[in-house]
Amino acid sequence: MFGFLNVYKPKGKTSHDIVSILRKITGVKQIGHTGTLDPFAEGVLPICIGKATRLIEYLKDDKAYIGTIQLGSSTTTYDIEGEKVNVNNNIIPSVDEIEQALRFFRGKIEQFPPVYSAIKVKGKKLYEYARKGEEVKIEPRGVNIYRLEIVNYNKESKQLELYIECSKGTYIRSIANDLGEKLGTYGHLIKLIRVNAGSFGVNESIKLEDLQTKEDVEKHLIYPLEYLDYPKYELNEEEINLVSNGMPLGINGFSSTVLLTYKGELAAVAEGFENKLLCRKVFL
Repeated sequence: MFGFLNVYKPKGKTSHDIVSILRKITGVKQIGHTGTLDPFAEGVLPICIGKATRLIEYLKDDKAYIGTIQLGSSTTTYDIEGEKVNVNNNIIPSVDEIEQALRFFRGKIEQFPPVYSAIKVKGKKLYEYARKGEEVKIEPRGVNIYRLEIVNYNKESKQLELYIECSKGTYIRSIANDLGEKLGTYGHLIKLIRVNAGSFGVNESIKLEDLQTKEDVEKHLIYPLEYLDYPKYELNEEEINLVSNGMPLGINGFSSTVLLTYKGELAAVAEGFENKLLCRKVFL
């Protein structure tokens, strides 16, 4: 089994839970996911099966989300699963005030990840420090917010729904927390749906209940060439023999990643270098 699977992760399950379920269904151990989703979040979770796990680094990694922020209070985790730590119900921002504040979160920004996150500092995950009540210096991380728009705002409930397109590594929880502070009140994330992960869209995603058998998985498996956006080069008989042995090809005209195909099938991923194609990963 070789390919990608566009799974809709439900609330309440971890990304690793989905991998474990699919391993049991398919009998394939070599399964991985791209872009972890928190247990309370839902939406697109790209899965790589078999040797396709070796292609994870070649997938587009931009993301898109619809997130709902509860204004007026903040939590330890910046989301609905944490303990409430601050409350301010006196300030009810207007749509114009929210729009003005959102300007500071668009484009290239630096954000501090939540203390309850899996980012490692000095060999330990941040949430391990947080659970023990230990303080640790957290460095800001550069991310890129391509689009940030209001979808809906209910002033009575103080719930704000946003559409966010962003780079890999962006914490929507941090946006919720920081936006609340920018508005002079507090905020935390109460719902998160990932609607896009690279080329994987929510409208084409498959729910777990539709993946009961190995045959179900095979039916929805996406052949890698469909979602890998790189130049392609079709190999001849002599060249396929060289690739099979990991030998470079004397072909110029390429300066970056190239997908080598043979009879329309993915044979290898190569890199152009000094008028040659060097094989990085072979799938024969």
